[in-house]
Amino acid sequence: MTSPKRLASWLPDRGEVIWINHNPQAVREMNDHHPFLVLSPAPFHAAVGLVVGCAMTSAAFNQGSSLAVDLGPIPKRPGAHSYVLCHQLKSFDWKARGARPHPMGLLSDAQLEPVLEIVGQILGFVA
Repeated sequence: MTSPKRLASWLPDRGEVIWINHNPQAVREMNDHHPFLVLSPAPFHAAVGLVVGCAMTSAAFNQGSSLAVDLGPIPKRPGAHSYVLCHQLKSFDWKARGARPHPMGLLSDAQLEPVLEIVGQILGFVA
């Protein structure tokens, strides 16, 4: 568990997985506390107070989806994988929602690259 003193100085950064509350939600949007992959950089978070990124889940039906990036098996959960849902782009006030570091920490460049590529295609930044 992260100490309150460390949380007070913590600033999420691009490529970091955080816990964040997705409520309120509507229809097909993710709800409750879930991991969230931060795509925006720390200077943006410091200046604006928001994080931009993608919801994450372990729901098996995402396996093979062209919009979900499989980050691999989840330790201590046999058969479960962690997926980044590239089509669930969100912007959150990370402080107001009580965001905190997730045990996954920072993704490797090899894990982050396919997410950025798919998000870029969704937003029309990449052909």
